[in-house]
Amino acid sequence: MFRTQEYEPRVLRNAHQIATVVNLTRTALIHTDAIARVSLLKMLADEEDVGIQTREPNDQIVQFGASGLERQLVDEMVKRLGPDTLIASEVNGEAGLWIGFKIERDSYWLQMDPARLRPLGGSAWLTWLGLTLALSLGGAALMAGLINRPLKRLSFAASQVREGHFNTSTLDEDAATSEIREVNIGFNRMAERLAKIEQERALMLAGISHDLRTPLARLRLETELSVADLETRDLMAADIAQLDAIIDKFLDYARPEPTELGPVLLSGVISRSIAPWRNNPRFEISVDVAEDLQVQAEPVELSRVLSNLLENARRYGQSPSDGITRVEIVARVHDGWVLLRVRDQGPGVSEEALKNLTQPFFRGDTARTDATGSGLGLAIVERSVQRMGGTFSVFNNSAGGLMALMKFRQAEAG
Repeated sequence: MFRTQEYEPRVLRNAHQIATVVNLTRTALIHTDAIARVSLLKMLADEEDVGIQTREPNDQIVQFGASGLERQLVDEMVKRLGPDTLIASEVNGEAGLWIGFKIERDSYWLQMDPARLRPLGGSAWLTWLGLTLALSLGGAALMAGLINRPLKRLSFAASQVREGHFNTSTLDEDAATSEIREVNIGFNRMAERLAKIEQERALMLAGISHDLRTPLARLRLETELSVADLETRDLMAADIAQLDAIIDKFLDYARPEPTELGPVLLSGVISRSIAPWRNNPRFEISVDVAEDLQVQAEPVELSRVLSNLLENARRYGQSPSDGITRVEIVARVHDGWVLLRVRDQGPGVSEEALKNLTQPFFRGDTARTDATGSGLGLAIVERSVQRMGGTFSVFNNSAGGLMALMKFRQAEAG
């Protein structure tokens, strides 16, 4: 673009100017007498850097026009000066821009600086190159922005859907680009469909809970009234209570509502969670948590997490030596996070079962005894911790027993 729009037109204009200088010089020489001609030649040499000398038949010349652009210049100057014009880049070993012309029967050389045909130096090339680079980078940045902005919005909306927030991020369905517009429309319809499915699922589970608990309540009442054997009645009532607890587990796992977080005093939640087992002689709980330590959580959700972990330890964490369940609850602060550890001293689980403990309906029957639950306890814990912005992991402790490790954001004491 630079060559065709800027460089070549300038060189051709200079060629026209050189041809004009030659024509003016020739005209001046024709119309001046011998004395004035000498003065004119001296003035041209001193002021215009133009030398004129007689052209001899035996002059040794090197033709001008090595490149295509130079040949184009030669053609332009011949058109202006006539077919007898001769242009050379060297005459008798002296370099320059030599234009040969005739005045009647005499032939002359007009010598000029060849730099006149190189109107732009290295700095001009750098200027044009810098301008081209700036325009290219600006255009690339503009196009990247046009592409990246919709992709960032799509990535954010996808992360919201992944977290279960189906209606919080609606993408622009009037985007200028047809491809982005189609993607946004498809994503919005997918999110709407998922939200509807989630609502239907929650409604179905609520209906199942209501429909099951009503006959369970009647069954409990009928059992207490009709069964005479006290032991049998207690066993049947325990079975009914277990069914009711399983229904609660299902609802806890399927809870779709978002969790509102705030500062929660960790020691207070732990104290309320362990209260039901304080007087149980076969369940020993030790707590090492600072009294003023606060975490970003939801108190009811956090209490449910701890209750599930304690219930899990009560069922499966009995010490192999004496059958007593011993649980340690420890909290430590590290880099703005609170690490909460709940550990029992039971037999632990196999490495193969350990990878699946947080999967719904999985129970490590081969490693832990009395597996009568629904298999949702640790799955509920993991989902609840994630809803509160934390992480949850479970592994066998090197000193024995199963350890649950949770990480929550520390809240500023207020």
